[in-house]
Amino acid sequence: MQPAPKSLRLHIGLFGRRNVGKSSLLNAITRQQVSIVSAQAGTTTDPVEKPMELLPLGPVLFVDTAGVDDEGALGELRMARTRTVLDRVDLGVIVTGESPWGEFETKLLEQLRERKVPALVVRNKADLFPADLALPALPELPGVPQVAVSALTGAGILDLREALLTLAPADFFDNRRLVADLVPPGELAVLVVPIDKEAPKGRLILPQVMTIRDLLDGEAMAMVVQERELASALALMKRPPALVVTDSQAFLKVAADVPRSVPMTSFSILMSRFQGDLAEQVRGTRGIERLKGGDRVLMAETCTHHPVGEDIGRVKIPRWLTQYVGAKLEFSSVQGRDFPADLTPYQLVVHCGNCTGNRREMLSRIHRCREAGVPITNYGLTIAYSLGIFERALGPFPAALEASR
Repeated sequence: MQPAPKSLRLHIGLFGRRNVGKSSLLNAITRQQVSIVSAQAGTTTDPVEKPMELLPLGPVLFVDTAGVDDEGALGELRMARTRTVLDRVDLGVIVTGESPWGEFETKLLEQLRERKVPALVVRNKADLFPADLALPALPELPGVPQVAVSALTGAGILDLREALLTLAPADFFDNRRLVADLVPPGELAVLVVPIDKEAPKGRLILPQVMTIRDLLDGEAMAMVVQERELASALALMKRPPALVVTDSQAFLKVAADVPRSVPMTSFSILMSRFQGDLAEQVRGTRGIERLKGGDRVLMAETCTHHPVGEDIGRVKIPRWLTQYVGAKLEFSSVQGRDFPADLTPYQLVVHCGNCTGNRREMLSRIHRCREAGVPITNYGLTIAYSLGIFERALGPFPAALEASR
């Protein structure tokens, strides 16, 4: 049994001033000592993540953040980390304590609303007030539910859980399919999976696992081959597969082996549709045509793998892009949450498939690139474009291809 990956969990962020009891609240919700609790303000320095099943909703990821009213140089670093969480949560919880609602909480609520993130206000430390939980009134907040709790005694925790279930996007787990909508039930998809040196020995990488699972959930069949086995596998079939999905690094060989009548794409392009905005990233790919010598390209990944050998983001794509442009380009790389605040120095952003991040974070990054006027594309799209098989790789997604013209 494998737990749901973080990328597929509903992200719930806990925000508020220092020492309002965010960490105690998380411990109470999860019934575990997830976060260190102390009367000393500023105990939580980095976001703390806790995956759990919030039934009947499904798999969620709670993110306990550092107090956003911190002071000094270290405080600013903590606040910066906390602000990045705002870009990736699907539901925001603003925690207040003994202090009244103020400008600080109002700004937090505004930031959540700007991102179109549902918000819940939780008044913690109700045990310090009368037994009937009659707390000092908060301001009228239209459309924002409020709950009074005590993380110490457990009072109101069930009400909080109910509020989270009610506020969570109702269709979060229902609408998206990675690949099963492209392969009818009973039909076959061939997955071309080269052995990846950067994957743990004997394992598939996450997008490949997610693709297999989605096909099985859609009652379709999956055949997994390496690139050198593809031609033989296709020759053995009585009828062609409904789809061939390849690792982007094997695009050219797979394109040569797969008949033009068979739809073909890559895991990375599937992830662009599933975790981001495929049409926007397809449009961004056209920005490759505007690159010239000396331009800066940002290679961005949400995972933190250790690059080895011919790393896709640091060696192969830069080489293919340089060959396509015919001039020397400057490449920079970032990993994990370290996405630059200022994108204006770059002429192109090339992003990974975001299998370890969540969709809201990816959409936030795409939005920031759009605001900065910097085109953003995707690893698989960039490879297909550089190798001259862009339109074929987008064959299964005609609407996205049309949007780029």
